Amino acid sequence: MNNLKFFTGMLVFGSLWGFSECIIGPLFGEAGLPTGMIMTGFFALTFLVMSRRLYPHYGMQAGMGLVAGTLRMINPFGGCHLCSALAIMAEGMLFELIFYSTTTFDFKNLNTWTNKIGLGIFSAYTVYVGGYIVTQILTPLTYGQFYISNLIAMMPQYLARGLPVAFIGALTVPLALSVKNVKITLKETWYYPTTLGISAFCWIFVIINWIIFTT
Repeated sequence: MNNLKFFTGMLVFGSLWGFSECIIGPLFGEAGLPTGMIMTGFFALTFLVMSRRLYPHYGMQAGMGLVAGTLRMINPFGGCHLCSALAIMAEGMLFELIFYSTTTFDFKNLNTWTNKIGLGIFSAYTVYVGGYIVTQILTPLTYGQFYISNLIAMMPQYLARGLPVAFIGALTVPLALSVKNVKITLKETWYYPTTLGISAFCWIFVIINWIIFTT
């Protein structure tokens, strides 16, 4: 796979992730649902696992997190967008560390449902809690108000927040891993217009949404 195809894949999956965080996430929040848990446990993990199957190369998921986090940064809805953006970026990096240290590129070591479910529970919990803790450190540091005592006092609560996400991951990751023979079948002449078009749509939609609701 050439570098251009790799980076356009990173862009399209990162844009789809960011789009879901910016547009779909707030809808869950308005409905009174646990937005962060659903977005990470279902949407983020689905995009991350599928991209791992389609683009088995180092740096893909970390790059996706940077793209999605950047898109989330310009969206003014759904609470602290800086916190969300930092969490998304951290989640992409944590996912990459977990999957590239526990699986092979072809996933042959995940040949049983027990392995898939176990990885789903571990990765979902670690990605969500890790991303959440990162925001609790970096966001206060941005404003010069970080206190280690506050982080330690709240740590049991942070760790407990990941339990529902672990259950979601126990379903999401095994199902995404079980999709057989995932491959891009677009011809070369259609691959770049399609991926760049989808990416552009995500960014333009979010930007227009931001302009409409802030003017």
